[in-house]
Amino acid sequence: MNLQGIRLGFALTGSHCTVDSALFQIEELVAAGAKVLPIVSQTVQVENTRFGQAREVLERLKKITGHYPISSIVEAENIGPGKLFDLLIVAPCTGNTLAKLANGITDTTVLMAIKAHLRNGLPVLLAIATNDGLGINARNIGILLNARSVFMVPFGQDNPVEKPNSLVARMELIIPAALEALQGKQLQPILMPCA
Repeated sequence: MNLQGIRLGFALTGSHCTVDSALFQIEELVAAGAKVLPIVSQTVQVENTRFGQAREVLERLKKITGHYPISSIVEAENIGPGKLFDLLIVAPCTGNTLAKLANGITDTTVLMAIKAHLRNGLPVLLAIATNDGLGINARNIGILLNARSVFMVPFGQDNPVEKPNSLVARMELIIPAALEALQGKQLQPILMPCA
């Protein structure tokens, strides 16, 4: 199976240190023939950090995909009735987004996009990036690993000495994980050695 003509939603949340690698993966998806529509959290839209300016991220998304990102709950709600995507990818997926998704909270653009997409029984692929993945968010990861139509990009500890609870998805595995998720399968192994 390839990605030619596959309709992808690609949502970015505020793990700013991993946004650049997620943007590179969007470029790879487009090069592989996928039609990508970006979605951004409020944090990605407005926060300027040492990792980059919000305006530059939005401009790069537009340049890569040819589309302005979905940036409001109202816009994201249309994803469900419009059946816009074959697969929705959330990368990076913060611990905050993980926790809210695992507990049924829909109060952001990205969470509404996920909820609207899942109502059609279609797959969601999460690429986690959270400093508390082996802490309080471990239970939320467990809930989502067992949720129907939710898949994860394989992940591991990114800095076990200085941040022993931190987990980050291997962003370079987004395409193989997407191909598996489109077939209703989890890419294995899900736990990877330190990045």
